[in-house]
Amino acid sequence: MYAIVESGGRQYRAEEGHSFSVEKLPFEVGDQIELDKVLLVASDDGVKIGQPTIEGVSVKATVVEQYRGKKVFVFKYKPKKRYRNRKGHRQSYTRLRIDSIVGG
Repeated sequence: MYAIVESGGRQYRAEEGHSFSVEKLPFEVGDQIELDKVLLVASDDGVKIGQPTIEGVSVKATVVEQYRGKKVFVFKYKPKKRYRNRKGHRQSYTRLRIDSIVGG
């Protein structure tokens, strides 16, 4: 059984026991959260597709860690003009472990 959930404008495949990273959520490590934007649920009974979401279905998850990704460098320059600009950025992420899919 798995579900497709939406978080931060992106879609993720959620299976019980698996984990995945989403853009930073405002929760502490160890908190139980509920993802209620479920777009699809697939089980042995068949597939339910929401339009746009499925009512009464949610995914319960635990926050495993809050971390930051690798640094990404942005380098701009204009040839022959002595213009060079280098900036770095690190994105913050939240790792979630899926506990259960409720109502599927």
